[in-house]
Amino acid sequence: MTAPLLADEPLGVINVGVEAFAQSVRDTGGMAVHVDWRPVGDGDPSLAWALAELVSDAEDSDAAGARIDRANAAAVSRITSAQPILVDVALHAREVWPDLGRTLLHAGAPVAFDAMCGPMQGAMIGALLYERWAATPDAALQMLRAGAIRIAQCHDSGAVGPMAGIISPSMPLFVVKNATHGNVAYSNMSEGIGRVLRFGANGPDVIERLRWIETTLAPTLKAALAATGGIDLKAIQAQALLMGDEVHSRNASATLQFLAAVAVALADCDVDRQATRESLRFIAGNSQFFLNLSMVSSKAIMDAAHGIEASSVVTAIARNGVTTAIRVSGLGQQWFEAPSDMPVGLFFPGFRQEDANPDLGDSAICETAGFGGSSLAASPALVQLVGGTVSEAIAYSRQMHDITVARNPGLSLPALDFAGAPCGIDIRKVVDTGIRPVLTTGIAHRQAGVGQIGAGIVRAPMTCFTQAVMALAAALGAVESERC
Repeated sequence: MTAPLLADEPLGVINVGVEAFAQSVRDTGGMAVHVDWRPVGDGDPSLAWALAELVSDAEDSDAAGARIDRANAAAVSRITSAQPILVDVALHAREVWPDLGRTLLHAGAPVAFDAMCGPMQGAMIGALLYERWAATPDAALQMLRAGAIRIAQCHDSGAVGPMAGIISPSMPLFVVKNATHGNVAYSNMSEGIGRVLRFGANGPDVIERLRWIETTLAPTLKAALAATGGIDLKAIQAQALLMGDEVHSRNASATLQFLAAVAVALADCDVDRQATRESLRFIAGNSQFFLNLSMVSSKAIMDAAHGIEASSVVTAIARNGVTTAIRVSGLGQQWFEAPSDMPVGLFFPGFRQEDANPDLGDSAICETAGFGGSSLAASPALVQLVGGTVSEAIAYSRQMHDITVARNPGLSLPALDFAGAPCGIDIRKVVDTGIRPVLTTGIAHRQAGVGQIGAGIVRAPMTCFTQAVMALAAALGAVESERC
């Protein structure tokens, strides 16, 4: 009965799951609409059940899902109301952390020195040379392998650093205060481009530049900040989104705004003229100078949203060059980590995909606050650097909206009719939709010191989010041991 009926009518199929089946229908003259669907929790019944238990039940205000929704609303309120202000420059990190001693902070989740990627190992060697704890790279390497230097994470000290993210006691720091909530965050300073410590270079030229930052740039910017009374970083970031930055991989507009603010202030300061000229020239020659400021601004925003009981909002994404890790507001200081993906994008002449290091750096904190991949629609110029099309960039921002709690009305995206940038990545939505957060990123060479070899897009590993969902379900008592 069925076969003759189908034979008399055009074949129309809704295909769910494997797209190849839809194509086979089209090849035989039929019409097929493909639905991109996959089982919740990748078919894992225990994960699917845990996720179901964390979804809001409107009829039960005490259910786990309802508690999470209330907590997430509080987290988003803290994100959107944050006011990160650059208030000072600490001339040395040991002023901020007096007990730092012989400690190096690095990007990402904890990782032993011998397990670190090449760029991070090279940067640590350079930090020992900069601090004069070792006279040669070989001596520095021996000290690190012997455990003579304490190693810790930037995030655990309220700080962030790009790529290797190394902060040592003598390095100056940006000091950012969240004027709304009172928390403080820190970051090291941009070294410019080329051979730099953050990519693992540690030669005399690198050390000399670090010492110039310590002795010239940092005191100059400290004087400028004293004259301004502080610089509103979120205001710069919001304006930059209207001027073509996504304020992660592209910071040209934000850097120019920052340059204008400090230049005007320095014109009225009693600061050495040569130091002023050198500092302004350095910032003007580095369109990515604002990246560290965007990171520390985002850190100050997201730390205010951390520690809200039952919240499923991601407050940090960090990469150490081996793993990518996330922290979740309602799950304390625990990292949920998985092997980092390889960024996909465009490479500088002479380099290929096999030269690249897995994703690296604390800069994905920007995505958690609504910048970077969340706001890629704002930066059509960046598409030329990372590959793809403007329509794909817009699609990335729309995908991020699908896995976030809300839009930030203070961060407008012109290409999306000035809709607010997505903010508050929700681990439940990531696992439910299968959409992994989009991160814009620089691509580092896997060997220390070679530097940046390209730029592109990478996604955070799904395993980070599935681990976090299971942990949140356990913390809220939403998973019963007898259920499979």
